[in-house]
Amino acid sequence: MTRQNPKMSLRYYCQGYQIMRKYVIRKSNIPAAIAFIVVAAAAHYIDTRNKLYFEQSQRALAFEQMSSVRAKLEANIYSNFQLVRGLIPVIATEPNMDQTRFAQLADGLLKEGRQLRGIAAAPGLVISLMHPIKGNESAIGLDYRKNEKQREAALYAEHTGTAVLAGPVELVQGGQGLIARFPVFAPNDTSGKKFWGLVSAVIDIEKLYEASGLRDPKLSIDIALVGVDGNGSSGEHFFGPSEILAANPVASDVTLPSGSWMIAAIPKQGWRVEPDNVLELRMAIFVAGMLIVVPIWITGRLVDERQRHIRVLSHREKQVAGISQRLGLALDSSKIGIWEWDIETNTFHLDDRMSEMFNLHPESKQVPLGFWMEAVHKDDRQRFEAELSNAAASRGRVNSNCRILIAGEIARHLRVMGAVYSEPDQKLRMIGVAWDVSTDVALNENLRQAKAIAEARQAELEAARSRIEYNALHDPLTKMPNRWYLDNILEKIAASGTESSEWIALLHIDLDRFKQINDTLGHPAGDAMLIHAAKVIEAKLRQGDFAARTGGDEFVIVRVSENEPEHISAFATTIIEEMRRPVFYERHECRFGASIGIAIEPVKRFNPQRLLMNADIALYRAKSLGRHRFEMFTEALHSEIVRTKRIADEILSGLEKNEFIPFFQPQFNARTLEVVGLEALVRWDHPVLGILPPSYFLTVAEDLNVVDAIDHSILKQVLAQLKEWDRSGMRIAKTSVNVSSKRIHDESLILQLQALDIPSNRISFELVESTYLDENDDVVVRNIERIKELGIDIEIDDFGTGYASIVSLLKIKPRRLKIDRQLVSPIVSSPVQKRLVRSIIDIGHSLNIEIVAEGVETMQHAELLGTFGCHVLQGHAFAPAMSAEAVERLYVDHGRPEVRSMLTTGRI
Repeated sequence: MTRQNPKMSLRYYCQGYQIMRKYVIRKSNIPAAIAFIVVAAAAHYIDTRNKLYFEQSQRALAFEQMSSVRAKLEANIYSNFQLVRGLIPVIATEPNMDQTRFAQLADGLLKEGRQLRGIAAAPGLVISLMHPIKGNESAIGLDYRKNEKQREAALYAEHTGTAVLAGPVELVQGGQGLIARFPVFAPNDTSGKKFWGLVSAVIDIEKLYEASGLRDPKLSIDIALVGVDGNGSSGEHFFGPSEILAANPVASDVTLPSGSWMIAAIPKQGWRVEPDNVLELRMAIFVAGMLIVVPIWITGRLVDERQRHIRVLSHREKQVAGISQRLGLALDSSKIGIWEWDIETNTFHLDDRMSEMFNLHPESKQVPLGFWMEAVHKDDRQRFEAELSNAAASRGRVNSNCRILIAGEIARHLRVMGAVYSEPDQKLRMIGVAWDVSTDVALNENLRQAKAIAEARQAELEAARSRIEYNALHDPLTKMPNRWYLDNILEKIAASGTESSEWIALLHIDLDRFKQINDTLGHPAGDAMLIHAAKVIEAKLRQGDFAARTGGDEFVIVRVSENEPEHISAFATTIIEEMRRPVFYERHECRFGASIGIAIEPVKRFNPQRLLMNADIALYRAKSLGRHRFEMFTEALHSEIVRTKRIADEILSGLEKNEFIPFFQPQFNARTLEVVGLEALVRWDHPVLGILPPSYFLTVAEDLNVVDAIDHSILKQVLAQLKEWDRSGMRIAKTSVNVSSKRIHDESLILQLQALDIPSNRISFELVESTYLDENDDVVVRNIERIKELGIDIEIDDFGTGYASIVSLLKIKPRRLKIDRQLVSPIVSSPVQKRLVRSIIDIGHSLNIEIVAEGVETMQHAELLGTFGCHVLQGHAFAPAMSAEAVERLYVDHGRPEVRSMLTTGRI
């Protein structure tokens, strides 16, 4: 490798420095350098602003689509939330409702809320009511206090008394959903309200996503949701790719009934860094920069040459040359054209840039005034000419705008400025400048159009908000106000009526036979009936009345009047009569009716929730009395409801404390008067009132749907008592236990019985005639046959008071037949009754069925029944119903002669 000579290198460096000093480092290049820096800075600024505007447009578009999704999401959640909230007052007035009633109410809500998956009620925080049950069996019996995932939200709803929206959560019955929990407070004798439990509604999260547009393939954005359980941006991420949150997304809050979520979005292809026009914009900036820098650089070179030739000129000429140079640079940089108007000759002198503006040949330096005026747009011509003339006449200044036409089209917008001047012995002139402001005009026009577009979009958003508000306050089917609207109206009346002397009446209307029409003719028929009912109600309203559809087939009318409404009964009667008129749907005559509950209060003491609850209580009474009628709420009705509720609460408490116990009434052989069995009768060992008969509590227990639970408890206690007696050597041959009609229809009855240790042929189930009246009920027939297979006998109780047929007896094949006491009591004095009872006994003999007569009150009854061939006697003539201890004493004493004598004479 050849080593370079140091002297040669130094020489090359010196030559290069000389070349740079001669051609580069020179004063004439400074303006070009400055222009280059200015152009570069301007290019950088324009490029940065272009990228910023592009990014803002991307974010604005993403935010617009995200806002639409957020609005739908909030509307769907609030719609479902308010639907379920309407169920709370009903449960508060019917805290003891059964599954059938609950399912009826919940079914109407599920039809209205398309995202609702199921509704559950948890009295005492334990789920016992559910609709639909199918698919949700695993949730029955769920105790919120023991469920780690749901306990906190449930207890929060209980302690705060506010509704809680939790989720998304993993559901016990599978899948994910939002759970809206509503605390229910039922009326209480002391404090006015008592915590009853929770009503939980499961909103199907996937249906909610679908209905809100989160799954819409047409979206150009990816969306993520954060804030499990309404914790907002501090909550957990649960929807969409988590990468969205780290990609500088647009974000907003989704307002929930309790708390909020954060919704974030980015474009599906991500944020684009480079705008579409970046190449064209940079090319234009480069060309514009070159048009500025290159002429300046060339000019500098020319000035250098000129200065070399004029150095010999005088100092004055040097000054003029310097001024001319600076003026030329300024004009070239500013692109301003110069004109001069000879006022006396009306001719214009134009420089090159002005000629270029008018599309003239560069050599055309002088034109008449008429040429300029002909080039001005006709709408600007008269004004512009007048401004020039006024400035010339006043020897003042002109400052104007005009549009220039070239080939009949607007070529550019000019800004024109000038002033009149004169010199001694010279003509009067006006000199001025003009420059092209077309870009500024176009920019202003674009800004005006953008403003118009923004105002149009604002108008569209306002219209959309109005539509959303209307839809949120009205029923989509009947177009009537909904429950939310009703609550708002009632709150306004309550807030404005503290000093009022007016009265408010509330009519709660429920359609009768609507479900049958819906089930037989389909939902379109049901919708048609609802629309018809809404029209009937609206037609009967007077000015100032308010009516709303509160859900399902229920409507509410609110009427405020100066005096206590006197004609409210006639008004209700008119609605009931009109509702009973037949309605034709697709050639089908549909008939339904209405039941109405009415509550009236003074406005100044008016409480919306109490008035709704009172009207609901009155409606419940109207429906229980036969429907197609109205009932007014009264204090007596309220007292009855309170008493029934107290008994219902005590029954539920008594079931938990095992206060329902069996009493036993002995059954005696009609011939030998020996104890041959017992009938177990339920008694309530009330902690305050003592032993109570079934007549005190059975009706309320049936409404509570706990008769099956009482029967099951009595059966378990009887089995335990039989085992205890067997261990003590006291063997009871047969014990009869009552089984309700509903329980014998239960498909799970056999599984319950198989779980118990029931001794064979020592237990009999007493069934009333209505249990097996329906010969087409396969469940009953199958259950009875399987009961017999378990070694349990079947007895027919209260025979002769129902509608059982001989064919039914042959089909059921009972072991025993019990003649009702209503037939037994008159046989002593009535020959007809005597022959009837004898006939029943003969039927039993012919069918090989053992006959038991209950209600044997005297020994005369016993003797007659014995002669008729009755097998077993039961009644107060021998022994009343008694406790297990009394049965034991009777069993021990039964063998003693004096006791046998007392049995014979009926003195025991």
